[in-house]
Amino acid sequence: MAGMMETGADATWRIFDAIEIDTAGRRLFVNGSEVPLEPKAFDALLLLVERAGHVCTREELLDAVWGHRHITPSVLSRVITMLRHALGEQGDEPRYLHTVHGIGYRFDAAVRAVARPRARENGDAAAATGVFEMSPAPVDRALVASPPANPPTVDAVLPAPARTSWRSAALVMLPLAALLVFAGWKWWRHAPTQIAAEPQSIAVLPLANASPAVDQQFFSDGLSDNLIDALSRFDGLKVIGRMSSFQFRGGKDDSKTIGAKLGADYLVGGSVQRADETVRISAALTRAADGSTLWAEHYDRPYKDLFALQDEIAQAIATALHARLRSASSAAARSDRPPSGNIEAYDAYLQGLKHSRDQNFPEAAKYMTQAVQLDPGYALAWAYLSGSLSTIATFSNEAAEVAREHMRTARLAADEALRRAPGLGMAHAARAYLEFYNFDSQGALAGCRRAVQLAPDDVTILNGCGYTLAGIGKLAEAIRLRERVLSIEPLYSVNHWEYARLLTASGRLDEATKYLHIAEGLSRMESRRRYPVLFIAIVRGDADAALEIAAQAPGANRDLYMMLATQIGLDRAAADAALAKVLANDAEAGNSWNTRPYHIAQAYALRGDPDRAMEWLARASTHDFLFLLADPLILRFRNDPRLIAFCAKIGLPPPAASEALSLERIRAANSAGNH
Repeated sequence: MAGMMETGADATWRIFDAIEIDTAGRRLFVNGSEVPLEPKAFDALLLLVERAGHVCTREELLDAVWGHRHITPSVLSRVITMLRHALGEQGDEPRYLHTVHGIGYRFDAAVRAVARPRARENGDAAAATGVFEMSPAPVDRALVASPPANPPTVDAVLPAPARTSWRSAALVMLPLAALLVFAGWKWWRHAPTQIAAEPQSIAVLPLANASPAVDQQFFSDGLSDNLIDALSRFDGLKVIGRMSSFQFRGGKDDSKTIGAKLGADYLVGGSVQRADETVRISAALTRAADGSTLWAEHYDRPYKDLFALQDEIAQAIATALHARLRSASSAAARSDRPPSGNIEAYDAYLQGLKHSRDQNFPEAAKYMTQAVQLDPGYALAWAYLSGSLSTIATFSNEAAEVAREHMRTARLAADEALRRAPGLGMAHAARAYLEFYNFDSQGALAGCRRAVQLAPDDVTILNGCGYTLAGIGKLAEAIRLRERVLSIEPLYSVNHWEYARLLTASGRLDEATKYLHIAEGLSRMESRRRYPVLFIAIVRGDADAALEIAAQAPGANRDLYMMLATQIGLDRAAADAALAKVLANDAEAGNSWNTRPYHIAQAYALRGDPDRAMEWLARASTHDFLFLLADPLILRFRNDPRLIAFCAKIGLPPPAASEALSLERIRAANSAGNH
C-alpha cells in the first residue's frame, strides 16, 4: 500500500523509487532520463500519483483528463498501457498501476513531494533548443519538381458518368461525433480487487527482403504494412505504427531494447522472398522482454494465393495472443486489397504506395494509375492517385495548364474513390486535400472530419488532416489529431515537429520546446530543420539564440536566417543590412526557394511594417498561403483590413477566425506565465 505523501510549500516534484515527476514542467524522469509522455497521459499519471493508495474510477479519470467528451474507455486503457511502459512495468506484473476490476485504477507507491530533487538543483538536463517548422508543406520539393512529360491520365478507365459527376456532387459531411454511453459499468464498492488485462501492444518490424532483386523492397514493406493493418482489426491488440517500427530495419538492438523504445510487449519479424510465381515468408512472434519465441512458421505458397496467406499469418499471430477479430465490416474497411482480388493491381498499388511514402509523387501517380487500370473498382488506389496528383499540382512549380490538368484529374479520381467506396476514410481525406489546396475551407473541414470519423487510427489520414486543419486555423482539432498520432507512432519525429509547431502557434512555448527536443533526439538534424529552431527563438524574442542559430545555418540559408534573426535584436543597422542583402538576392535570383517573398513578408511583420508585409505577401507563391492562418508573425495584422480582404480574395477564412495566436499575444501570455 502507498505511504502518505509528504507536503511542502513549493513542492512541485513527486518522487518514488527511481522515478521523478516535475509537475510544473510536466516532465517524467525514470532512472535520470526523461521519458516523453503525451499530454493526456501525463495528466492521468499526475492524478493517479496525487491520489496514491486510493482507487480512481474510470469516470473520475475520464472527467478529469478528457472532460468525458467523445472519449471511449479504450482510450483510457491505451493511456494506462502507455504509462506502464513509461514506468518500466509489465501489464501482467504491475508494480505501481493496478487495475481494480469493474471500477478503475489504483496507484501504489510511497510518494514524496519535494521542491526539487538534489540531483537537479545545479542544472536541468531537460533544457534544450527546440525546432519549429514553418515550411509551407510536408513535401520534398526536389522530388516533385519534375513531373512526367506526359502526366498520367485516368480518363480512359473512368466510366462516362464519373467524368461529369464531380461538377454536381456535393461533399456535405456532418461533423458529429457520436456521444458514447458508458452503460454497463457497475460500481461494485465491495467487489474483490482483481487485475484486468490491458490491450497487448505489438510492433511489426519491417520484414527483410530476401529476394534476389533489390527492387522487391516495396513488396516486403507492403506485406509488413498489410500485417500491421490486419492485426489492427483484432480486439485486445494495440499495434504500433509503421513509421516507428520501421526505424528498426536491419538494426542491431535486441528485442528488449526495441520493445522499450516502441512501448511494445511483442514483436513480429521475419523475411519475404519472391521468386517467379512463388512467395516464401518466414515469420516469428517474440516476447519483447526476454526474446522468447511464442510462435514461428515458414510458408511457401503460390503468389496467386498471397491474400489468403496474409490472412493466415495474421490469424496465427492473433491466436497466439488470444485476440479476437472484430466485425467483418470493420476488417473490410481497413483492407488495402483490390475488391476484385487482382494480384497485379495490388502489386502496382504497393509500388505506388512506396513512392508516395518517399514523396516521389509523379512515380506514385504512375503506379496508382496502373492499379486502377487493372482494377477500376480499386477505391483506395483512386484515393492515393488523387492525393498524388493534387500534391504535384500544388507544389511542383509546373506550367499552369499542366497543373490545372493534374488538379482536374485528381478531382475525378477522388470522386471515383467516393463513388466506389463511400465509407472509405482515405477517399474522404483525398477530397479534403483537394478542397484545402483550392482554398475551400469548409469542404476541407467536412472531408477531414468524415475521414477521421471513418478511420480514427489511420496515421496517414491523421497526419494529412493535421496539416489541413492547421492550415484553416482549426488548431485545437489539429492538436488532437497530433496527440492521437503520438499514441500510435511514438518515434515518428515529423509528428513531434508538427505538434510543437501547433503548440507554439497556440502560445504553449514550454510544451513546444519539450517536443522539439524529443524530435531532435529522434531524427538526424538536417540543414533545413534549422529554420524551426530559429523560429521558436524568434517567437520567444530570444535575439541571442536566434542570431547564434542563424550564424550556424548552411550557406544557402544563412542570409535568409540572418534577415529574420536580426529583426528582433537591438542593432537596427544590422537588421536593415541583412534585409537589404536578401532583397538584393531576391531581385537577382527571381523568387527562388531560398529567397521567398513570404519570408520577406515575415521579416517586415517582425519590423511592424504592415504596408511592406502586405506588399511582399501578395508576391508570394499560392502554396505559401496554405498555412498563413497558423503563422503568428503574419497574424500580427489579423485585424488589418488589407489582410482580411486578401484572405477573402484567395478563399481563406477571416484571420480573426483562426485559433492561432499573434506574436504579441504569445509573448504576453508567456511573460505573464513566467512572472
